[in-house]
Amino acid sequence: MNFIEELTWRGMIHDMTPGVEELLKKEVAAAYVGIDPTADSLHIGHLVSIMMLKHFQRCGHKPIALVGGATGMIGDPSGKSQERNLLDEATLRHNQECIKKQLAKFLDFESARPTTAEMVNNYDWMKPISFLEFIRDVGKHITVNYMMSKDSVKKRLNGEAADGMSFTEFTYQLVQAYDFLHLYRTKSCKLQMGGSDQWGNITTGTELIRRKTGGEAFALTCPLITKADGSKFGKTEGGNVWLDARYTSPYKFYQFWLNVSDADAEKYIKIFTTLDKTAVEKLAAEQAAAPHLRLLQKALARETTCMVHSEEEYRKAVEASEVLFGNATADILKKVDEPTFLSMFEGVPTFAVGKEKLPLKAGELLAVETQIFPSKGEFRKLVQGGGLSINKEKIGDAEAVISPDMLLNGQYLLVQKGKKNYFIVKIH
Repeated sequence: MNFIEELTWRGMIHDMTPGVEELLKKEVAAAYVGIDPTADSLHIGHLVSIMMLKHFQRCGHKPIALVGGATGMIGDPSGKSQERNLLDEATLRHNQECIKKQLAKFLDFESARPTTAEMVNNYDWMKPISFLEFIRDVGKHITVNYMMSKDSVKKRLNGEAADGMSFTEFTYQLVQAYDFLHLYRTKSCKLQMGGSDQWGNITTGTELIRRKTGGEAFALTCPLITKADGSKFGKTEGGNVWLDARYTSPYKFYQFWLNVSDADAEKYIKIFTTLDKTAVEKLAAEQAAAPHLRLLQKALARETTCMVHSEEEYRKAVEASEVLFGNATADILKKVDEPTFLSMFEGVPTFAVGKEKLPLKAGELLAVETQIFPSKGEFRKLVQGGGLSINKEKIGDAEAVISPDMLLNGQYLLVQKGKKNYFIVKIH
């Protein structure tokens, strides 16, 4: 596979310096992407650069993931309107370990081949360097004029931020440039990749390498991903869509991809999956012929959920979706585990009832112990009209009794009034 051709048809190249393709044809090259370790999980905003590394390895080259332990202590001004919180070393180390576990789902860190992925932390080589050393050995090679010409600096200085830009942030591009120089020297890494907002920082690195060593290094950036409506990719009302199930459940992760627009699905399936061109074109043609089947979204949700979580979590997410949006049976609902169940019905009105109350007539439970019905009369009317289900089973008898063996995961009842009104009774 040719890496540049692969990224080109996927729409993943924004800019690159001359000579990148020649480098990759000539040798097994090493390339790195910087990852900000400000949390102990990556989110889907990181996925573009991770997929670049994944494709790089698939095309027979060596990917390096650089966790910015040192740069995480500074804060990158690119694309930011204000300075970020700085982290201590213990937090950074913890975050690094968590991130590596997530990256292992995308990259092969284990094989003995020259293409084996590596993870490095720039804190390890920045920590021993004194300020005087740094300004002598690095600072003197890059002029202030050169640094001021970068878009990331100009935007902050001319932007709305009243407090401008700190010296700490201004020096960020020098620290990132030194990372590139260090990896060039120690790992023969000649290519740095990232989002288009990183172009200035990356090319400062190629310039530093040229001035310090006389050698040639290269830059490649991908477009910043947006939604078709122009809004920011990867954000929902609840914030970031995380790769860690503790922060975004596999069900919610699956739903995020399933619910993207048709235009976005056609773009995202190229960027966020390893499906080949033929498979993607076939799906796009099928989607055009029958948009209501949402085949692109289903394939995108399947591929991303299996890659980030597992096939089993994907299957659970599909079954959970059937419960909410399809014609799932009570048997399927009983198989849904507690985290998925709570994720599916997050925000649904919930009532708590002591377990000593069971067994209890459904009317008593729903109209007296909880406020799901304003009265037993209303309860009886809906039962007679066939509009009440408990745990996806129609209640046809107003005298029905709720017993402990009916509880989902040993403690929940799912009450459904009509088609769309859900309530949860938690028995504790």
